[in-house]
Amino acid sequence: MLEFLSTNLLWWHWIAFGLVLLTLETFSGTFLMLGLGVSAIIVGVVDILFPISLEIQLSIWLVLSVITIAWWFKYMRDNAVDETGQSNYTLETKGTVIKTIEPNSRGEVKFDLPVLGNTTWIATSKEKLDINTRVKIVEVKGQLIEVASL
Repeated sequence: MLEFLSTNLLWWHWIAFGLVLLTLETFSGTFLMLGLGVSAIIVGVVDILFPISLEIQLSIWLVLSVITIAWWFKYMRDNAVDETGQSNYTLETKGTVIKTIEPNSRGEVKFDLPVLGNTTWIATSKEKLDINTRVKIVEVKGQLIEVASL
């Protein structure tokens, strides 16, 4: 079988194989076959310029395929992290007082980012905080959030 391929596999077979993989990629959307197809086309072009053995062609295709797939996973994947949600807050999350908070009593704070899914929370403080005062979270106590001025 290897003898048959080494005598009958021509440069245009690699390019056709690459184009088939690129066509299949349009239907899958995984970008995996994109690297394999581009690698096959490169092997076909190299075989036109420098006639090489089948073993070297397969080696080049394998190395280029691994490089393109590794490149894809390292640099091109979407690693976006959503900054909202149930638990994407820190004790340094900032907000603005919308209802005055007296010492050791309750008021309301509107946070810049959602805290446990909500932007407006009942809050307490150890100091008096007037409306429009910028605050940060000090501690979360069940359904109450303790805040302090910045």
